[in-house]
Formats: sequence, structure tokens, C-alpha cells
Amino acid sequence: MTAARLAGYWVPMVVFGLLTWLESYVSIEHYPLVYMGKAAIVTTCLLLLRAPLADIRMKAGVMAPSVLIGLIVLILWVGIDRLVPYQHLGSRTAFDPTPLRGSSLWFAFLAVRFYGLVVMVPVMEEIFWRSFILRYLTQADFSRLAVGTFSAFALWVTVAGSALSHPEWLVGAVAGLVYALWLRRTGSLFATILAHATTNAALGVYVLATGQYQYW
Repeated sequence: MTAARLAGYWVPMVVFGLLTWLESYVSIEHYPLVYMGKAAIVTTCLLLLRAPLADIRMKAGVMAPSVLIGLIVLILWVGIDRLVPYQHLGSRTAFDPTPLRGSSLWFAFLAVRFYGLVVMVPVMEEIFWRSFILRYLTQADFSRLAVGTFSAFALWVTVAGSALSHPEWLVGAVAGLVYALWLRRTGSLFATILAHATTNAALGVYVLATGQYQYW
């Protein structure tokens, strides 16, 4: 595997994590523009290092159940986080965009925010966790393994990684486990991306409808 192809699996995720960390030092009034800049940079990384996108192969038979699984994960995410008391790992920026209503930035920010939620993040995270890390921790020459083939050790490492990468670590772990098991069942990265995208889209709608901006 070439270095450029290998970089495509992890560079977008690392850049996203670094920019998210830097985001926490930006004053809240600048957050919309900073987030849009982050989306542009990460998307550029995904496109320039696009070789791993070949792992995503559309599979019509998994579409409906993937959407259903994505909605179930959303219900678990919100339900567990509200009903089970546990200490979060820090907090999100929790940006409330309602003061932007009536301005041109309102629609621009929401469009980019939902693009990030529904397209950029699911593609980036599923390529990193489910296509790369799951296989790499199973076999160093991971390109020889079919997507969806992984060891128990790799599974639990990725579940832990998903937990530690979210303030809501408990539901992050649940989501990571569900997506990985769905990948094992379908052998389709497309299926997990669609499930993940559905979860995030539904969460975005829930946030706007309820004002629970701590999930943003």
C-alpha cells in the first residue's frame, strides 16, 4: 500500500481532531466561521487523499435497515444520556445558532453544519475506525482483509476509541459497538456510513427542535 493511500485513512481524522481542539480556544462569536473553515480543510484532506473512498461501495439491500439502525442509535444516544447519570469527558462547544436568525450566516452555517454532521464526519470516522483501525489491529497488512473482518481485540479497541473521542463516552461506546457489529453483519462500509449519517442527521434535527445544543 502506498504512503498516500495509507495517509488517506488517518490524516483527515487527525486534522479534524487538531482543529476541533484549536476550536475550543476561539471566542464563541467566531465559531460559525471557524467551523466552516474546519469543514473546508477536512473535506480538502478527504478529497486529496481520496484513495480510501474506494472502500465505500453502494449496496442497495442494506439501505433501509441501515437507516433504521441509525435511528435506533439516535434513540439510545439521547435516551441513555438523559436517563443514565454518568460523568462526561469534558464538553462540546455547544454553539447556539439562534442569534444568527435573519442573517445570511444563519443558512450558511446550518448548511455547513449539517454537511459536517451527515457527510463529512460519517465518511471520515467510518473510514478511520471501521475500515482502517478494525482491520489494522487484526492484521498489520490490513488491505488483505475484507472490510468487516476483524478480531475481538480490534473491536473493543475501536469501541474504547469511540468512547474516548466523545464527551458522552458511554453512548459513544454504544454507537461504536453497534456500527462495528453492523459492519460485521453486512461487510459494507457504505452500510455503516449510512447508519452513522442517519444518526447524525436525526440528532441535528433533534437539537434544532429542542434547543439541546450541548450535543453540537
